[in-house]
Amino acid sequence: MLSYWCEQAWLPPGRVARRVRLDVADGAVAAIAEDVEPGDARRLAGLVLPGFANAHSHAFHRALRGRTSVGRGDFWTWRQQMYAVAERLDPDSYLRLATAVYAEMALAGITCVGEFHYLHHGPGGTPYDDPNVMQAALADAAAAAGIRITLIDTCYLTGGIGRPLEGAQLRFGDGDADRWAARELARTAGRHVRFGAAVHSVRAVPADQIATVAESAQARDNRLHVHLSEQPAENDACRAAYGCTPTELLAKARALGPSMVAIHATHLTDLDVRLLGFHHVEVCFCPTTERDLADGIGPARQLADAGCRLSLGSDSHAIIDPFEEMRALEMHERLASGERGRFDVPALIQVASRMGHRALGWPEAGRIALGTPADLVAVGLDSPRTAGGDDPAATAVFAATAADVTDVVVGGRPVVREGVHLRVPDVG
Repeated sequence: MLSYWCEQAWLPPGRVARRVRLDVADGAVAAIAEDVEPGDARRLAGLVLPGFANAHSHAFHRALRGRTSVGRGDFWTWRQQMYAVAERLDPDSYLRLATAVYAEMALAGITCVGEFHYLHHGPGGTPYDDPNVMQAALADAAAAAGIRITLIDTCYLTGGIGRPLEGAQLRFGDGDADRWAARELARTAGRHVRFGAAVHSVRAVPADQIATVAESAQARDNRLHVHLSEQPAENDACRAAYGCTPTELLAKARALGPSMVAIHATHLTDLDVRLLGFHHVEVCFCPTTERDLADGIGPARQLADAGCRLSLGSDSHAIIDPFEEMRALEMHERLASGERGRFDVPALIQVASRMGHRALGWPEAGRIALGTPADLVAVGLDSPRTAGGDDPAATAVFAATAADVTDVVVGGRPVVREGVHLRVPDVG
């Protein structure tokens, strides 16, 4: 049995406890004791938080960092540069890239990632001998980096409403939703892997095939993810083709429900918000990507008040920093509303941890409690950024960065120690 002693730890229902000993058996928390001596337990300084979940990732977009953040343009010009990267990757290069990306996530305190995966096939759309080899590379990369992964197999059939796939997009397509479902069924998992499914967007899956994807996800008890109303142009195209918003179209396809995760949900009507709330749809915001791509600020508080659970993702990985995502959720709300305190500290920590894991199909994870996975993130409180605060949780949320993460434990096993990744040391 392993034991960890935390100077301070964030325990349910949302409080800082001091001098906490955690005993771990079979990867789960077996005992918790407060205000005790460390004894022979491994010490974790600072504030120990539950592992963070990155609920929306496109690992290959990481290759664009530093290449697309300057100069004029918008989401659509950025997308062309993204396609150029997609054209070049193969299973071996994707394994190397994704391993580095997931190791960077581990260094930032992310212990579980949801990979929204649509780079399925070879150049020109030719299937590999193993039609899921690119997905296997992602699973292997997560194992190498020491984190959990939910592989969100994405249906991507058209290059826009009524337009065929072309160029790099040909690598994404399976022909139709039935063939997507047949390939998706052939996936195999490891202990660190769970599965999800996705409609890429209403731009990429025709209206008459959305239900097939949703029904396939429901039949396998998988969460259904979808990019939703990220851009006004998407809404305009949907109205022109179908006479309704993307949210309304998903409602007609009976895709809305508590097992659905809407990504971005930036440009919504009041009716959209009511529909998402009524169906208890979960919504994943990706604030650092949404501002990097000039997407806009989504109605996070309005959606939460309507009945939606929120989670966070780093999406295109303009940066990988769960503290910045947490802060941005609140700070963007302040900019949009003119009010402070739209989300309090416990809510932000929950959005980054427990709610993210829930969105990825790991509902048992994301909190430090008896029987939960022993996923621990130690945040230093003595750096130039974090020193001097009298509320360790508020200091972590509003001042810390990924650089303040000192130690990370996943399933009871150390993955990061003193800021160095133990499995992929070159990344640290």
